[in-house]
Amino acid sequence: MRKEVDVLSIKKFGKKLRQIRVSKGISMELLASLTSFEYSQISRIELGQINTSIDAVFKLAKALNIEPKELFDFEK
Repeated sequence: MRKEVDVLSIKKFGKKLRQIRVSKGISMELLASLTSFEYSQISRIELGQINTSIDAVFKLAKALNIEPKELFDFEK
């Protein structure tokens, strides 16, 4: 059960990241450049295929000019 919840949260995080990125008109290529991540890493995060570190969450938030907690607001 715990693993299922974790997978669901990872997918929700990725969906939220994509929603915010798209709403700000930022391409995956630009986000990758702003965070020093590979394009494929951004893609896999958004698809919920990989978990990400706290450090990565802060880098993503900074690049998107948002508070890190906004990436975890799955209700909006």
